[in-house]
Amino acid sequence: MSGDELQAWCLKVGQSGYRGKQLFEWMYRQGISSFKDMSNVNKSFREHLENNCIIQTLEMEKMSSSKADKSTKILFRTTDNQFIETISMMDKDRHTVCISSQIGCTLACGFCATGRMGLKRNLSTGEIVDQLIFVREHEKQPITNVVFMGMGEPLHNYNNVINAADIFHSPRGFNLAAARITISTAGILPKIQQFIFEKQRYKLAISLNAADNTLRTKLMPVNKKWPIEDLIGEGKNYSNLKKRQMMFEYVLLKGINDSEDDAHKLAHLLKGIPCKLNIIPYNETDDSYQRPHEKNIREFSEILHNLRDEYRVFVRWSKGQDINAGCGQLAGQQA
Repeated sequence: MSGDELQAWCLKVGQSGYRGKQLFEWMYRQGISSFKDMSNVNKSFREHLENNCIIQTLEMEKMSSSKADKSTKILFRTTDNQFIETISMMDKDRHTVCISSQIGCTLACGFCATGRMGLKRNLSTGEIVDQLIFVREHEKQPITNVVFMGMGEPLHNYNNVINAADIFHSPRGFNLAAARITISTAGILPKIQQFIFEKQRYKLAISLNAADNTLRTKLMPVNKKWPIEDLIGEGKNYSNLKKRQMMFEYVLLKGINDSEDDAHKLAHLLKGIPCKLNIIPYNETDDSYQRPHEKNIREFSEILHNLRDEYRVFVRWSKGQDINAGCGQLAGQQA
């Protein structure tokens, strides 16, 4: 619950609204795992909480640490015995947590392991927040960034994702700057428009993965409904907001979207948009697609860099590939 919801709930059960503020801070700033730890809340109310509420929605099933870098994949079991995965990644003083927003995904992007699961359900706000609470409790290095890039399409779970982001951002919660919270989407146009209309303060990333509609539709069926030109237009609208800059992501697939012509098309597509472009070398999940050779990755990014207009180009190498923790590799694996 948000701070306002907690205060309203406390009033409903005969407590003061101030109790709601206390609950908010105990749950999100302190990250307690038991109502008994609420030392400044009276015993009778603590007993009411124990009898009528739960404070943990997830149970840690398994933790896998990468031997290649400082990343950890956590497999969680939900109360209805479903599984989700969360990734903790560290690079010097930067600690990024990649969190899931759904169990599975309905979009069926061919290069994504989560998409092959189908959609089981949305995660609740509590299940999203509990991922971050667990990581904060079990990793010494403070969390600096949160990315909604794990399992699921965040904008298909819009309200719960925004509610969770608000808790992460709240000074009485996790106290993360809005610019440290990124929500990634495959391109759910009405929700992108809502996000922009509401002037949400969080960073927005759109996964393009192709520079023309024919190829993007083949890779991402959602493109049939909301084509590239519409997404680019909304990306431009977002970047025109004060202190906002759209991020576009492009997963590089060998022999599919990694040619010189593809690079030139992409540069033309982004012309005139102040944005950031992340080139993501594909993380292999099966034999359907492959990662390009490093020479091709370098040449592709160099073309974009040399043709850049108002956008910046970065190659983002996913961490934790040896434990299937890279982008597109999450599938709630129990083995």
